[in-house]
Amino acid sequence: MDVSLDTFLTEVTERAGYDRPQQGARAVRNVLEVLGAHLVGDDRTDLAAVLPEGCGQLLTASAPASEPLTPASFVEAVADRSDEDLAEARREIDAVLPALAAVADDALLRRLLTQLPPGHAGLFGCTDPG
Repeated sequence: MDVSLDTFLTEVTERAGYDRPQQGARAVRNVLEVLGAHLVGDDRTDLAAVLPEGCGQLLTASAPASEPLTPASFVEAVADRSDEDLAEARREIDAVLPALAAVADDALLRRLLTQLPPGHAGLFGCTDPG
């Protein structure tokens, strides 16, 4: 699915219940930078390619993480990056990752989820690949 940056940011902003698109853009930046550090290889670049212009580089510019994050640790990492509390980090994740899942095809999403520790699928609004 080819989606414009404005459409993607509107989707994130609405999912999060934000008043301004700048809040949605901040959420996208925070979540994609953390996610990008935990994806490697073709899966990361394939995801970057289907994201709207400007979003893909947020994934690919992140330095690889030294160890995988549990879903709870992922929320903490987003909170640390955004300098916000866990509830706001979860709000950002709950808006961005399902919007990202809607842009990626099922095969790509399955590949991404197999790279991440079990439990991340719920953050994307889907079930773990079987």
